[in-house]
Formats: sequence, structure tokens, C-alpha cells
Amino acid sequence: MKKYIDTGKKDTRSGFGAGLLEAGKRDPRVVALTADLKGSLKMDAFAEEFPERFIQCGIAEANMVGVAAGLAITGKIPFAGSFAEFITGRVYDQIRQEVAYGETNVKLASSHAGITLGEDGATHQTMEDIALMRALPGMVVLNPCDYNQTKAATLAAAAWDGPVYLRFGRPSVPNFTPDDAPFEIGKALVLSEGRDVTLFATGHMVWEALQAAQALEEEGIFAEVVDIATIKPLDEDAVVKSVLKTRCAVVAEEHNAAGGLGELIAGVLARRIPAPMEMVNGGDVFGQSGTPAALMKAYGLDAAHIAAAARRALERK
Repeated sequence: MKKYIDTGKKDTRSGFGAGLLEAGKRDPRVVALTADLKGSLKMDAFAEEFPERFIQCGIAEANMVGVAAGLAITGKIPFAGSFAEFITGRVYDQIRQEVAYGETNVKLASSHAGITLGEDGATHQTMEDIALMRALPGMVVLNPCDYNQTKAATLAAAAWDGPVYLRFGRPSVPNFTPDDAPFEIGKALVLSEGRDVTLFATGHMVWEALQAAQALEEEGIFAEVVDIATIKPLDEDAVVKSVLKTRCAVVAEEHNAAGGLGELIAGVLARRIPAPMEMVNGGDVFGQSGTPAALMKAYGLDAAHIAAAARRALERK
């Protein structure tokens, strides 16, 4: 399999901050808003460079989304940022009515997503956000895997005409994708080709899938690893093409089972190419307090569980 090297752990929220600054330099229409979380979302550089294009809304996410929608109507490209739990669950009505239904060009910057938020516990972690955003007509859902890809996804979101939900995280994770790799919304990326089983992964789970593939190769099992950075619109043709070759699959995501990438790909396979499929996800439970690494292990969101799921899928093939 193709080898990927961790060039140094970085948090994906910093990739967003770097992408936001670059987007602001490229296009004067880009503006940024946050709900008292400028530092947490790494918006500091943008705020310093473009103070007249930065709005601190305070702890008032619903108001922030409304302001962002209004700015979009005037021709601006607003990035509204908060923790994933607060910018989805707390503000769902405003997002539905003013962003999705209104078809406004708002970019929802969702930091501290998933269980890797860590010690803040279940009230701040969200494992349901992808399901909420997927359900909204016209909403693009992006979940990049590392610093470089998050920066590129942020630039792609700025150039996209329409609502975007951009999901990223708090912990430092391996940075392994090329810093000059283009990001195309709606396209999956085959990171490593294989013939026996396909490992579809998104976000932080992509690196774990690569590690699982390496472990499986030592057993003589050759896994194809596909990075699904765009969950909606899903690259269905890439999903089908890979499973036509391997005839079984695993889907790994830092999200609960309901409404996530696993159920989405299961639907594609049911309609187009029925095949054995296993899921690695957070199940149907809330999170708890702990370090990101400890929680990922406790919830089975790691390379070992992906490899085990691949073996189960192979047995069913």
C-alpha cells in the first residue's frame, strides 16, 4: 500500500484558521463571525489582518447565524464559527430557515466536533451534527482529515456558492496529506489502492484507516482506503467503483451510527451494489469526559477496531 508519513501533529481547527486568513486575502467579500470563541476557532490572524471584516457576536449563536445570513444577502461570504454542538443543536431552527431554506451563502465553521473534544464531556461533544446537517436540503457537509486538508477545504468552501457545514476538531492529529493537494467538493480521494476490502473513512478516522490497512497488509489482506472528506454531496460513483473491486467494505467515522456516513454509504450499496459492510462509529450513546485518545479507544474508534471490522466483512463476502 502507499505509505503516508505524519509530518507533525497539528489540530484541524488551525487548518481552518490558516484557510480563513488565506480566503480573506483572496476575496474581500469574506467576513468572519464568532460566538465569543475567536481563539478556540483560530480566527485571531483573520481578526488582526481584517478587523473591519470580523464580528464578535458574543455567546449568541442564533443571532450570529441570522447576522451571517443577512451579510450573505448583501453579497458577503460569511464564515460563522462556534463549537459543533452549539452551532448545530442550539441554532438548528435559524440554520434551517435562514441558511438552508433561504439558500444563503453562509459557511458554518464547526470546531471541537466529535468525541475528541475530550475532557469537556458529553454536554460539549457532539456526535449527531453530521446527521442534523445532512438532513437539510442544499447543505454541503465537509469533514476533512488533517491540517492541510482542512485549510484546503476552507478555501473550497469560500469559493462554493451556497451553504456549507465545515467540521473540524480540537486535538492535534497526524498531518499527512500534501500541502498543495487540491480539494474538490463532492469528490472522494483514494489514498491507497487494494483488492480485498474497502475502508471508507472521514475526518480523524482517515489516519486510523490507513494504520488499519497497514496492519491488514501484514496479514496478507490488501485494503483500499478512501477518504470521504465530502459527506454531502457524496461521491457515489467512487463508492461503487471501489466496492465493485473489493466486494466488501468498512465505514469508519467519529460520529454516532444514526444519520452518519455509514448509513449513507449503506444506502448507496443497497441501491446500486449490495455487498457486506461493517460500521465503526460511536453507536447510540453520549460521550463522556476523558482525553481524546482514551475516548477514541473506549468507543472503538481506532485502527484496531477498523481492522477487526474488515475481517468480519471479509468473512461475509
